[in-house]
Parts: sequence; structure tokens; C-alpha cells
Amino acid sequence: MAKQQFIIYKLHFTTPLHLGDSRDDYSVSLKTINSDTMYAALISCLAKLGQDISKDGDLGCTISNLFPFYQKDRNTNAVYFFPKPLKQTLPTSDKATEERKKIKKVTWLDEKYFSKILKGEQLFDDNSIDRSIKGLYMTDMEIDKDFMSSQVSSRVTVSRNGQEDAKPFHMDRVVFKDYSGFFFLAKGDTSSLEKAMDLLQCEGIGTDRNVGNGYFEYEVKSVDVEFPDSAKYTMSLSSFIPESKEQLESMLASKNVAYDFQRRGGWITTSPHNTLRKNVIYSFSAGSVFKLECNSVNIYGKVGVDLKPDWDSTLNHPIWRCGRALFLPIKVD
Repeated sequence: MAKQQFIIYKLHFTTPLHLGDSRDDYSVSLKTINSDTMYAALISCLAKLGQDISKDGDLGCTISNLFPFYQKDRNTNAVYFFPKPLKQTLPTSDKATEERKKIKKVTWLDEKYFSKILKGEQLFDDNSIDRSIKGLYMTDMEIDKDFMSSQVSSRVTVSRNGQEDAKPFHMDRVVFKDYSGFFFLAKGDTSSLEKAMDLLQCEGIGTDRNVGNGYFEYEVKSVDVEFPDSAKYTMSLSSFIPESKEQLESMLASKNVAYDFQRRGGWITTSPHNTLRKNVIYSFSAGSVFKLECNSVNIYGKVGVDLKPDWDSTLNHPIWRCGRALFLPIKVD
């Protein structure tokens, strides 16, 4: 058994936030923030601060996706949740079979159960199912299972020229109870990241920041993650874009791999290009499992992919999308 201590950044949101999906549907908000979205926001903040940015958009460190944590107040310990690997063997006891639907809904594992699944250990026994499963979360700790929830509000789109009728729509926003929020792991030199975080917390993250969405305060902590000494497979904690076709082919060369794709793109945020879209690329989702022998925390993927539209000659800077990801060993049957 091996153990790695990670620096983590905890975001305590002071306002609700909306996280748009690829359809730009305001009525649905995502419940996590991808590493490439966070990375792009940090790079943007460094540019605003006048800091030097490497030619490939490298911050000097690699980060995970943002995952939820539950914390009652400042004086209590946080419960950190990690994504359930896409490749998971469900238990086969009689009670577990009866509770299969309940088990399949679990999306997030606390540190204890996350380490167990990385090491290939049985997650459940007959007596622990009811105690440990709390909605989407699996933990033995006392939590409010609805600490991250949706808040739907009515909004109106007003025509800029006054020639069209106002159009109502609904916006889904994520709200956190108590002192909960999102956190992410970081590995590498975090000095530039922290400079960017100081500005980003004031600018906010997500959609419609100009009306008060997505503001947060952050703090720096650490968390220990246990994983097997060696494994033939690896699990991504970040959005992942392979470095080459050859790398991808070797990582997919097993029937036990499990992965999902995400379409990455969105709107350009640099004025006066705000009405233009970036180029589109697909990345592998966090929680994807690949065939790759490893015995420690590893980092794979392209540091930066430029999504600047080829046809726009007036945009004079690259638009980086980071595909570099944190990977942990995982035992898969």
C-alpha cells in the first residue's frame, strides 16, 4: 500500500453558481468543474495580472477536476469526495443484490472508500450498505446528503435593441449548505496557481458572474490518498487529452478499460470576441480507467491544446485547453 499527500484547494462559495454544459442549457447546471475549465480560468487571471505565461499555457502544475466536500462549519473536519471509477464491480451478496439500484446511484466516494476501490477491496458488506450510502455519496461520516443542491430561478432575456419581446427562462444554480464546497488536488509548482486564485475568487467562476454567480473564498489544505503499490490499470482524476495516438492505443488495449468522453469548447471570453465560439475538442472524463502499469501518482496528457479559431485573424493570442491529467493506480479484475 502506498500513500500520497496532495495539496488541495478548497473553494467555499459565497454565492450560487451556474456551470454550463455543452448545450448551453440554462435550466441545467453541471455539478462539477472540469480541470481544463479551471485551468483556463486560472490562465486568464494570470494574463490579466500581467504575469508571464509559457508558450503552451503551462501553469507549472497539474490539477484534478473539482470534487465536492462536506463541512458543517469552520471548526469541523471536512469529508472529501472522489469520483467513483467508471469500472466498478458491484457486490454479489443477497442484500447487495436487493440494493443494486441504490448502489448504482452512488457517484462520490469518501477518502476511505475511494482508497478501498483503488486497492480492489470489497466496498460493501451486508451490514454497511444502509449505513454508508447517503444518496449520491458513500461515507460512514454524518453528512447532509443534500449539501450540494439545485436552486432554480426565473430570469428574463431583454432585447438589446428593444425591438423584441422579453423572453423568460429558468436558470439552475448550484448551492452549498453549511461550509461545504468544491476542492481540487494539485501537484507541482503552485506559485502561479495561487496568484491566479487570489484574483479568481473575486472574479468568480461559471456563467453569469456579472450578476453575482460563482464567487468564493479559498483555503489551502492537504489530503492523503492511499492506493496500491502497483497495478496494471490507472484512473484519471482530471480531463485527459492523450499526447499521441500511440499512447492512446496502448492505454485502451484491454477489455477492462472504461471511459467516457466530453465535448470541450465554449465561448471565447476575451472582449470583443465574446460572441464567438472556440474550436471544439473531445477529452476523456475524470473517473476513466485505462490499461497502464503504474506504482505511483502519474501525469499524462497534452499540456495545452490551442482552441483559437483558424478563421479569426483579429484574435492575437492562443486559447489554451489543458489536457494534462493526474492518474492513480487502480486494481481492476
